Amino acid sequence: MWNQFFLLEEYTGPDTQYVGKLHTDQDKGDGNLKYILTGDGAGSLFIIDENTGDIHAAKKLDREEKSLYVLRAKAIDRKTGRQVEPESEFIIKIHDINDNEPKFTKDIYTASIPEMSGVGIIKTALPDMSRENREQYQVVIQAKDMGGQMGGLSGTTTVNITLTDVNDSPPRFPQSTYQFRSPESAPPGTPLGRIKANDPDVGENAEIEYSISNGDGSDTFDIITDKDTQEGIITVKKHLDFENKMLYTLRVEATNTHPDPRFLQLGPFKDTALVKISVEDVDEPPAFSRPWYLIEVDEDAKEGSIIGQVVAQDPDITKNAIKYSVDRHTDLDRIFSIYSGNGSLFISKPLDREETPWHNITVIATEINNPKQSSQIPVFIRILDINDHAPEFVKYYETFVCENAKAGQLIQTVSAVDKDEPPRGHKFFFELVPEFAVHPNFSIVDNKDNTAGIMTRRNGYSRSKMSTYLLPIIIFDNDYPIQSSTGTLTIRVCACDSQGNMQSCSAEALLLPAGLSTGALVAILVCIIILLVLVVLFTALKRQKKKEPLIISKDDVRDNIVTYNDEGGGEEDTQAFDIGTLRNPEARKESKMRRDVIPETIFQMRRTAPLWENIDVQDFIHRRLKENDLDPAAPPYDSLATYAYEGNDSIANSLSSLESLTTEGNQDYDYLSDWGPRFKKLADMYGGEDSDRD
Repeated sequence: MWNQFFLLEEYTGPDTQYVGKLHTDQDKGDGNLKYILTGDGAGSLFIIDENTGDIHAAKKLDREEKSLYVLRAKAIDRKTGRQVEPESEFIIKIHDINDNEPKFTKDIYTASIPEMSGVGIIKTALPDMSRENREQYQVVIQAKDMGGQMGGLSGTTTVNITLTDVNDSPPRFPQSTYQFRSPESAPPGTPLGRIKANDPDVGENAEIEYSISNGDGSDTFDIITDKDTQEGIITVKKHLDFENKMLYTLRVEATNTHPDPRFLQLGPFKDTALVKISVEDVDEPPAFSRPWYLIEVDEDAKEGSIIGQVVAQDPDITKNAIKYSVDRHTDLDRIFSIYSGNGSLFISKPLDREETPWHNITVIATEINNPKQSSQIPVFIRILDINDHAPEFVKYYETFVCENAKAGQLIQTVSAVDKDEPPRGHKFFFELVPEFAVHPNFSIVDNKDNTAGIMTRRNGYSRSKMSTYLLPIIIFDNDYPIQSSTGTLTIRVCACDSQGNMQSCSAEALLLPAGLSTGALVAILVCIIILLVLVVLFTALKRQKKKEPLIISKDDVRDNIVTYNDEGGGEEDTQAFDIGTLRNPEARKESKMRRDVIPETIFQMRRTAPLWENIDVQDFIHRRLKENDLDPAAPPYDSLATYAYEGNDSIANSLSSLESLTTEGNQDYDYLSDWGPRFKKLADMYGGEDSDRD
């Protein structure tokens, strides 16, 4: 009967709320039994009267916290302490009352819905809602229990609704025409300006791609899109030229990159604008007609010859005059020069292809009115080959012939090399010099492949008769003009074995087989030494004899070596010298053959330019000495040379006392005192009676 009790939550009465009563049939009402309550909340939430078994709730209960309680009850005899009934379990359930209003799980709800959306759980009250007009909305929602009847409780929440963007707005330029300026010197890639088409959409719906649709500058300019700012950047694509075109017109188009097919009916999602670009004039440096120049010139071109021309002009409207020059850092030897007015290059020094086949120089063009404006161009000069070198042997050949050689035997193959490079390749010919055209010992055979073979012409050679043969060979080339040289081949006679292998080429080896003893060789050596001593003594005796005068004839053109034994009297004594050989230049009007050169010489006497104009004797003698040192016709031994030059004539004729030896009587020098202070010393020396003449 009492296994389950019910109790209202949130009881607010003045007394404790009665729950129920425990009772056993063993209770006679005499107070001998005691009721005990255990379990959930026993003693704190629920208390029991141990005499009567009445249960009361000591506190206000909340069903939302705990909806039922399980307790156990027992009855015991006070005297004996024994249970009179088995322990039983009962449940106390809490009855619910409407004491809580409805609550939303979140205080604020956030929702997003695409603009222009249709009906949903939360509906749009207006058709075609536009995010561009209003993006955020806030809705308060109320929830009521008890079906909304009287006495029910309610709760509210807030829903923030954001309209997400769709691509329903095309881009539009804020203005129809844009203008920019650019200097003509702007290099490709230079940005000139920015334009932007406005798109009220956001995110990828606002991404714009710019392009040049048409216009007269579509190949000269370009436009790129700045992905961060969605602007179009106009850049230079090619070099500009103010003198060629001063104004360009472009039509630029802005297009959405992600159009929405649902809204294409709203119109084209692109827009166009006109862009005008003005080119500003800039003072430019001279411009050459080519990016580089290649000039070919023969290596035998004469100095001063024009080899080519470079052309440059001022690209500006003013057309300033241009002057040309060679960058000497690229032509340190100053081999080439240029006419500053017309750019013609000419040679200043001889060329040599074998030394330098290419010359790479730089030519500078500068505006005369504005030297700061200059430009330069590389000029590659190729030196063309001229056959100016004779062929010669490739190397020095060590040639030998066996003593037991047979006639017609090949003993050496020679080849040639030439510093020149003919266009058709080298072709060499070999032959003996005319004096040896018919050589009794050897012959030469041209192999027609730029090599020649040296052949023997007889059987057997003897080292004792001739140990070495000199064979001069002429080598010709096949270019124009034909060049030739003579190379001498030294052929040694050697002892060889039966297979032709060289064993010995020394002449001393011939003495060994004769059977001379060591004593005989020592005797021969002693005789040779005695003979050398006798020769030395004979030479010493001859030197002690009186030498003949070097100059026998007065007509000999060499300088006289005069021997005198006068002690001299200082500066005033000049009688011991005879410089009559330093004759007046007029005495040398014709060139005579030198007596110290063989008359049959093939060299021509080289005339020298007169050097006696305004020059002193010492300088004249030094120059004559230098000429004779460098003269290829001079003999290869020491000789005496005549320097017959005295200097310009004096208005007083000769004042030398040396010539006074050749005159008879005394000379009158009184006129020296009339010549002024500069000749006072001479007047004192010669003009008085106490002069040296006495």
